Amino acid sequence: MVIVMEKGATQAQIDHVCDRIREMGYDVHPIVGVERTVIGAIGDERGKAKLQALRSTPGVENVIPILKPFKLASRELVQRRTTVRVGELEIGNQQFVVMAGPCSVENRPQIMTTARAVKRAGAVILRGGAFKPRTSPYSFQGLEEEGLKLLQEAKEETGLAIVTEVMAPHDVELVARYADILQVGARNMQNFSLLKQLGQVPKPVLLKRGLANTLEELLLSAEYILSQGNPQVILCERGIRTIERYTRNTLDLSAVPLLRELTHLPVVVDPSHGTGVRSLILPMAKAAVAAGADGLLIEVHPNPEEAFSDGDQSLLLEQFEQLMRVIRPYVELEGRQL
Repeated sequence: MVIVMEKGATQAQIDHVCDRIREMGYDVHPIVGVERTVIGAIGDERGKAKLQALRSTPGVENVIPILKPFKLASRELVQRRTTVRVGELEIGNQQFVVMAGPCSVENRPQIMTTARAVKRAGAVILRGGAFKPRTSPYSFQGLEEEGLKLLQEAKEETGLAIVTEVMAPHDVELVARYADILQVGARNMQNFSLLKQLGQVPKPVLLKRGLANTLEELLLSAEYILSQGNPQVILCERGIRTIERYTRNTLDLSAVPLLRELTHLPVVVDPSHGTGVRSLILPMAKAAVAAGADGLLIEVHPNPEEAFSDGDQSLLLEQFEQLMRVIRPYVELEGRQL
């Protein structure tokens, strides 16, 4: 439920309503606007009738049910768009944020060379996997903490923020010591134990859409993180599995404007996983900008032929530099800065 306070409601009246909501067993999420305050009451839907009784409370203008199954992620509760802060960066605001780097951290020369190159080209966040979920148990699984230390070294030299994947609840504390943004991969989108754990960490979370998941399921996964107290969630469209075989996945760019209608959370696009084809990354990046994305996640490798994973969809360093030059006027056309 959303409890809409009257314009000019006193702080005492707002506090009283919050206390009554807690007494009913609901979590309280007040949102203070310029003219009025609205209060989200989140919890067991079977108690709706009790909340409706708050209409008669002094200072309350209306009590409105949240129709969407995802409550905290819905624009029914939060009208203004959320900005996720990573140091001085703002994701979801006027800044268009590009995250770039290799699929997996392989060694020091590889990650340092890539970090320097993507920084020169204009990326502001370095991506790289230290823990890798692979379809085959015989594929490279990542360097784990050694990889995290290499990412930290690259951050210290270049100033780039770090986004890297966390795969299991027991790894959250370790990865959070190194990463600025904790990534949930497509295969873990509905790992609810992991999502709950991430909801208790004061770090932004990049949540990727699952290979065969609907947007409602994506937003309900975000709800798990939000409901645990972490409001810093970034959604990522990275393609879904369809009958098409010419591309690794089908990049669902219609998801971007639709998510902007459904939720206040920032949305970024990963055209590397979304297509799996190097030649398609640039045109899909341009399309993502036009669709209203808040940023891009791009795989870049200094020598894709020797990459331990995802070499086919990784841009060469000079190709990434070209991509950044090409998308700049598109970003500016959308009224944003790269």
